[in-house]
Amino acid sequence: MRAAVLRTYNEDLSLEQVTDPACEADGVVLKVLACGVCRSDWHGWVGEHPRVKPGQIQGHEYCGEVVEAGPLAKWRIGDRVVAPFILACGVCPECQSGHQNICKSQRLPGFVEPGAFAEYVSVPFSHNLAALPESLSPVVAAGLGCRVTTAWHALTGRAAVQAGEWLAVHGTGGIGLSTLLLGRALGARVIVVDVVREKLDHALGLGAEAAIDGRDGNVAAQIVEITGGGAHVSVEALGIEATTNSSIECLRPMGRHVQVGMPVGHTAVMNINMNAVYMKNLALFGTRGMPGWRYPSLLDLITRRVVDMSPLIAREVALSDASAELRAFNGPTPPGVAVISDFLG
Repeated sequence: MRAAVLRTYNEDLSLEQVTDPACEADGVVLKVLACGVCRSDWHGWVGEHPRVKPGQIQGHEYCGEVVEAGPLAKWRIGDRVVAPFILACGVCPECQSGHQNICKSQRLPGFVEPGAFAEYVSVPFSHNLAALPESLSPVVAAGLGCRVTTAWHALTGRAAVQAGEWLAVHGTGGIGLSTLLLGRALGARVIVVDVVREKLDHALGLGAEAAIDGRDGNVAAQIVEITGGGAHVSVEALGIEATTNSSIECLRPMGRHVQVGMPVGHTAVMNINMNAVYMKNLALFGTRGMPGWRYPSLLDLITRRVVDMSPLIAREVALSDASAELRAFNGPTPPGVAVISDFLG
C-alpha cells in the first residue's frame, strides 16, 4: 500500500510502498476514506512527541471502510466506521469505570503503531469504533476522532458546560473551532482568542459573541470585562504557558479551566498562576480524547443537525500534501483544518 512515512524529523514525509497491515483477532483493517492532519501529528513530526519515532506512519484522525475483520470483531466487510484516536482495551479498571481515554493498555495508531497517512490502517480493539452515519461525509467524520471528540468530552465530560454560561476558547485551530461550534450547540456564550485576524473573523462568522486578538493587551482582563466578571468555563487549545495562564486568569470565582492543548516537549512543564486558582477557588481539568461510549450523544447531535461541523473543514488534500500541511503548523495557521481524502495523489 502507499503510505507517507516519517523518516527524519522536520523533513518531508517519505511516500513509499509498504506492506499492507495485518488484521488482529479483535480488530479490523480499514480502507482509509479520510484522515485529518492535526497539530498532534505536528508534535510527532518535529520530534517533540516522546512516542513518535522515525519510521512511523502518522495519522490518527480517520474513518474508513472495513476490508478485513478478525474473528472476534463485530464489524463486517463493507461497514463504514469512525475511530477515536485512543483505542481502549475495554477490560481494565479505567475502562470498566467509563474512562476509556485513560486506559493503561491503550493502542495508538499514528503515534506508536502505523496510522492512517496510508491507504489502509489496522485497528485493534475494534469495539471502540462507531458506525459512520450515512448523512455524515467521511471528510467531516475524519475530524471526529480527535478534535471534535476531545472538544465534546472537554465540554460535557469535564467542564459540564451549561446553557447561558460564558465559555472562553484560547486558540481557534481545529479543537478551538470544534469547541466553539459545540459550545454554542450546548447554549454557551462563546468568546474566542487568537493572534490571526482571519481566524478571529471566521470564528465571529460561526457565532462567537466576541473575538480577542491575543497580541492586543491583557486578554484575561478583556474577557472579565466582556463577561461581567469572568468566564464560567475556559478551554486552552494550544498547550502553551501564556495561553494557559490567560485561560486560568480569565475565569470568574468557581470557574472551570480545561487543558485541551497538549503540553509536550518544551511546553510540558509550565509556570502556572496558582494564586488565581487558590484565591478564586478554580477547578482545573485535564482531558485527552474521549471515552468511546460518548460517541452516540455526539453523533446524535450532528445527525439531528443541532450542530453543523462542516465549517471545521477548510480544504481536502492529497497524501502527497501532508508534509506541507504539517510544516504549516510551524507558525500561525489559517482558519479551518485540512483532511486527506486522496491517498493516491
